[in-house]
Amino acid sequence: MPAVVETAELGGPTARTPGRGAELALSERDVIEALRPVTDPELGLSIVELEMVKAVDIRRGGTVAVTVALTVPGCPLREEITRRVTEAVRPLDGVRDVVVDLTVMTPEELSTVRQRVQGQAGGHAHGGQGHAPLGHESGRTSAFAQPGSRTRVIGITSGKGGVGKSSVTVNLAVSLVRAGYEVGLLDADVYGFSIPGMLGIDAAPTVRDEKMIPPVAYGVRTMSIGYFVEEDQPVMWRGPMLHKALEQFLVDVDWGEPDFLLIDMPPGTGDVALSMAQYLPTSEVYVVTTPQAAAKRVAQRTAYMARKINLPLRGVVENMSWFTGVDGTRYELFGRGGGQELAEELGVPLLGQVPLVPGLREGGDTGRPVTVGDPEGEAARAFAAVAGEIAARGRSRIFRPELTIS
Repeated sequence: MPAVVETAELGGPTARTPGRGAELALSERDVIEALRPVTDPELGLSIVELEMVKAVDIRRGGTVAVTVALTVPGCPLREEITRRVTEAVRPLDGVRDVVVDLTVMTPEELSTVRQRVQGQAGGHAHGGQGHAPLGHESGRTSAFAQPGSRTRVIGITSGKGGVGKSSVTVNLAVSLVRAGYEVGLLDADVYGFSIPGMLGIDAAPTVRDEKMIPPVAYGVRTMSIGYFVEEDQPVMWRGPMLHKALEQFLVDVDWGEPDFLLIDMPPGTGDVALSMAQYLPTSEVYVVTTPQAAAKRVAQRTAYMARKINLPLRGVVENMSWFTGVDGTRYELFGRGGGQELAEELGVPLLGQVPLVPGLREGGDTGRPVTVGDPEGEAARAFAAVAGEIAARGRSRIFRPELTIS
């Protein structure tokens, strides 16, 4: 059993020295100063200034243990915070190992952090009254995040634009409806919204009992920022506004209780993925790529991002896999093998390959998806197969309210 070393009070000149024979000439102040540049990923402020660093324990043999208090339990960015702390402390002289222990702030400590954050913002949050939600706090909870929810939340993402992610999302939604499931589709690609046009919806949501009723097309309930802005109007929002919009689409919309909620995520890695991890901790992610090697490399980044924020990656869908000529010959216009290679590198299955057919593009332009316009065609059959694979795989996580940790 390793020697127990008492931890000095933070702010003191040094930590209690390690046991006899240790060579680590390091003080607590050294560790604290190394941690000062480390910021909370979402609050953007130093974890030292926010008093998130609760203890530093310098142990025998070159191990430094740092205790960090999170604002809420189950913080979706806990792994990122651990990484930042580790990378800040490890370069110090004599340090061989870094142990990061995570705990949770008390209500009093959380209140102090709120005051610091509002002070940094100039006291303007909420007109100076009450308090704004902090970092990973969620002021309101989506029904999909409740332990008893039967809805599987499916995030469809891609490393970059132009790989047909939205087309895949729309046609998977229709395919799931055709298979007998109730399906909702949330267009979270706020800057590049396209779902209303792809489904041919031009009616705004109605309101009933202070809840928005999502428009329905081909059996799919949908919500998009496109229902509230003109088609050619740019959306120029910073991260907090995206976060708030996603919250409203999840909380203020009467989705009912669908079997699946598909989320068309923006390409790349950014704010929406972080918000999903907070509001929808039971969600799972599927990556869309093309056979092209360059697209595969970019798609890897969004896959690794999903894992970093603790969203399970369940599979890969390859789009534009080939074009079939009138003579039946397949032409691999974008190369071959990218989807399979990506799936193998990520350790997840390749759920299917979708061919490049004119009807897929035409359906997106006319608002009549190819799974509706040509339900027995080559592309529709591919989407049906992928939808069947997703449905058959079942939930990635099961939350039960009776299973709690005290």
